[in-house]
Formats: sequence, C-alpha cells, structure tokens
Amino acid sequence: MRKRTKYIHEGKYVAEIDVELIEADDEWAPYLSVQDAEKLDEVRDLLRMGDLKAASRRARVFELKPISQSR
Repeated sequence: MRKRTKYIHEGKYVAEIDVELIEADDEWAPYLSVQDAEKLDEVRDLLRMGDLKAASRRARVFELKPISQSR
C-alpha cells in the first residue's frame, strides 16, 4: 500500500483527504479500499450540503478565493 492525498472540489471548497492505494497484479490496480472510497463520498456529500464542520472532522477543508477576475 502507498499513501496518497486525494482532493475533492465542491463549489468554493476543496477537501484534502489522505487515502491508501492498494497495489495488486491486475488491471484495476492501484485502487482504494471500500472504506477510503466511502470516506471520499461522505466528504463530498457533506461539502454539497454545506456541512463544513462535519467535513472538517474527516478532511482538511479549504475555501477557494479568486485572486483576479477575468475580463
């Protein structure tokens, strides 16, 4: 297994989540465990609902702010 960071972008928020990729000798490798996949889905749903407090307990959450406006 190797650790990776996955990012989920929802609206003006991004969640940073640490997961472990499972290595195997098949065409599907590397892949996530069921628990890590569910964690990603849960954080995505929490961000969509606007529950930043709950999402922050499961991941590092950032707010995106524009640096400049395009014309």
